[in-house]
Amino acid sequence: MVAGIKSRYVVDDKGKALSVLLDIKAYRTILAELEELEAIRAYDAAKASGEEPVKFERALAEIEKSRR
Repeated sequence: MVAGIKSRYVVDDKGKALSVLLDIKAYRTILAELEELEAIRAYDAAKASGEEPVKFERALAEIEKSRR
């Protein structure tokens, strides 16, 4: 259980948990933590790839080019 996050469960007639209810603040906290974790994993994967880094400006230009 994450500190400070309280959850309630929706259960079926046998008491089996079907879903979780969170207040919006807890939900947003979890989303923010997941986004940070995703960024860390992407960084770690890029670092482990051994590829040559791309300058920020070049990366932005390539992203913009791919959107057209």
